[in-house]
Amino acid sequence: MPALCRDCCSILPDAALACPSCRPGRVVSHPELFRLTIAHVDCDAFYASVEKRDRPELASCPVIVGGGKRGVVTAACYVARMYGVKSAMPMFKALKACPDAVVIRPDFEKYTKASRAVRVLMNELTPLVVPLSIDEAVMDLAGTEALHGAPPAVVLARFAGRVERDVGITVSIGLAANRLLGKIAAGRNKPRGFAVIGAAEARGLLANEPVRLLPGIGPALARKLETMGITRLGHLQVLNDRDAVRRFGDDGPALVRRARGEDARTVHPGHETKSVSAETTFGDDLISIADLERHLWRLSEKLARRLKDQDLAAAGVVLKLKTTTFASRTRAVRLTAPTVLPDRLFGAARGLLVREATGTAFRLIGIGANPLVPRNQADHGDLADTATPRMAAAQAAIDALRERFGGNSVIKGRALRPGR
Repeated sequence: MPALCRDCCSILPDAALACPSCRPGRVVSHPELFRLTIAHVDCDAFYASVEKRDRPELASCPVIVGGGKRGVVTAACYVARMYGVKSAMPMFKALKACPDAVVIRPDFEKYTKASRAVRVLMNELTPLVVPLSIDEAVMDLAGTEALHGAPPAVVLARFAGRVERDVGITVSIGLAANRLLGKIAAGRNKPRGFAVIGAAEARGLLANEPVRLLPGIGPALARKLETMGITRLGHLQVLNDRDAVRRFGDDGPALVRRARGEDARTVHPGHETKSVSAETTFGDDLISIADLERHLWRLSEKLARRLKDQDLAAAGVVLKLKTTTFASRTRAVRLTAPTVLPDRLFGAARGLLVREATGTAFRLIGIGANPLVPRNQADHGDLADTATPRMAAAQAAIDALRERFGGNSVIKGRALRPGR
């Protein structure tokens, strides 16, 4: 079986268990090791790793990046995670679980600089790089073997070493047959991981895994699936398209294919998201601004979730309305600062709505984000704006509760109908 020493990047004899040069070295082996080209790269505990890089005396200490006692955890190093500290956890709970932790305020300018340094190294390997967030990206090294004089697996091992030497942080790599499997592989043996998943083994490898392993299945959906007797990905794999539609609607067949490890997405940098939006058509035409605002708020929350899912933020807001005669009205406004906070999105869109809701009956309302910017540019606040960090911390706490207990566990009053 093909094997590679990740430390010296030597190609080893079949079924090698140790590298004779590194003794034993970190050896990875797989039947398709030197044929696969798609790689998911995930920086390990990114924010905390950057902080430890700049403060070497903290190397063995539990480090939490986040706000004050009333804030939430933005990131935690692996030492802190051993105590149960997790992202989005309220700070007081994190410090109760790990009272000796060193708490550091986030420095997004520094993290962005480190992210760009990693991205530069990626772009030296292939033009097919798609950033997914500040600390994740996927790339396809197909056709680069002649350029680099080595198969993609060797190039990736060298890349991981360069990141450690040049940037001062570590990455985990998932080398796989497609993007979905690459992401799953990248999370298999962090930190400093290098896992491989081939197409032939994907279905069998995933069958006994819990449904939560699949990206996009959170606690609420997992609980819903559990009520149907579906706890493992293998339970989804056996469904045909008809059963999948009957149980899960139009998205069912795609869910089943992903449970089998199938993913047809390509790594194409040109396919950038231009806008993110959410809209709804009313059962009855609406005139009242109060009724319209209630729907607008729900859509603002949905838009915020979609932005965060794609690691994007809104630098502007677009309001869409459609009258009973199917005439469309589109109004837009630029924001003073990028945001993913539903309150800020709603506030901007409401200002546009007030000018349009003057007695006209509408059958549809929508809200969109355009232009888009990376999420790490959003909701930082400054010396003149101390409210935004507090709002962001409160929203993170709400999101954590909804992730754990379901989307309806926290509902703001403006989403309710009068009398409820």
